Amino acid sequence: MSKLVELQQQRLDSIEKMRAILDKADAEKRDVTPEEETEYTTLDKTIEEFNAKIKREERVDKLEADAQTIRNPLYKPNAPAIIGKAENDEEFKSFSDFLRATLVNPRDKRLVEVEAREQSMGTGVKGGFMVPPQFSRELYEVPIQEAVFAGRCRQIPAGSPPDSPITIPTMDQSAGKGKMSGVDVSWTAEGGTKAATDFYLKEVTLQPHEVSGHIVVTDRLLANWEAAASVISTKLSQAVMHAIETAIVSGNGVARPKGILNSGATIKIARNTAANIKWVDIYTMYSRMQFGGNLVWIGSQTIHPQLINLLDAASHLIWQPNAREGEPNRLLGIPLITDNRLPVLGSEGDLGLYDLSYYLLKPGSGPSIGWSEHVYFTSNKTVCKLFTNIDGQPWLSTTLPLEGSTANTVSPFVVMTT
Repeated sequence: MSKLVELQQQRLDSIEKMRAILDKADAEKRDVTPEEETEYTTLDKTIEEFNAKIKREERVDKLEADAQTIRNPLYKPNAPAIIGKAENDEEFKSFSDFLRATLVNPRDKRLVEVEAREQSMGTGVKGGFMVPPQFSRELYEVPIQEAVFAGRCRQIPAGSPPDSPITIPTMDQSAGKGKMSGVDVSWTAEGGTKAATDFYLKEVTLQPHEVSGHIVVTDRLLANWEAAASVISTKLSQAVMHAIETAIVSGNGVARPKGILNSGATIKIARNTAANIKWVDIYTMYSRMQFGGNLVWIGSQTIHPQLINLLDAASHLIWQPNAREGEPNRLLGIPLITDNRLPVLGSEGDLGLYDLSYYLLKPGSGPSIGWSEHVYFTSNKTVCKLFTNIDGQPWLSTTLPLEGSTANTVSPFVVMTT
């Protein structure tokens, strides 16, 4: 990777971090914190430094290109300069580079690799060189959905060293201990004996695990498509975030986060009718929720036809009274978010009601990205790898009993099951 591309990539990383700070504040409907403001200002100054370095690097590249052109024995003063050292380059850097070579140095060995018209046998004046295929700077793609769960979880600072495990004390509010974790309160008569009481704690340990992705690209792509490096690194970041989001929902906790669906604290509501979502399912889920936090419904895109056609006992439409205003984005007054990573209609977890502040997410070192041409050196390919470290799990291990009852429980995680 050239020095110029490396600087551009570092600048892009800083810009993405600035965007992440603003997006997080917007998602939580608040202003940036003093710590975030400090980090944002530092990143802004870093970008200005990168801009200056990039400008200097571009200047030196141009001077080197001009010097190389003058050394060319076939140099024509009125012709555009050749970019790069033709004798060492295997591919054209751009379409303009190709044109300059045909004008200034028809013997450029790179032109030998370009298919010429049959009658010319490589002689430009007898038909010209065929234009080689080029790469568009624009990438056509189906965009990946942004993170839905991770940004709403309770974030534990990475700490130092960032990959070391962290143990967090939590209240033990399981059945038999209640929400007061075993603290008994009683009215004591004058001169009476105060009741003895215990206080129960437990520990939750988070150990960041590595998650990584890599992609193999040809050197031709990297050489001819100026946007390749930044696009590839961005897509890898999105792919790794996709894996993290999936783990938060359904991870088994083995060398990865423990998912909500595999937690003992999750309440699973059996649906009234298979492969359907009925009004009774909605209010049953609502009745089992631990209230008091930031609640959100998160559902698969495949459940929308069911929600639009929700009927009450009198067969009245509930969620969508008419088609004019379109779909509402709230259910029982709680925001509803569509997540296309969730299981399809009829599967466990196709709809859930969550307070994700009860899910702990602990990042480690990273994210880091690296490029290596050594693995596939003889194949003219380059490997790009991105990796980061993270762990997460609900800090509750059981459901919460309602006051004065062990049979009736609530939870910050309530999902629909089969």
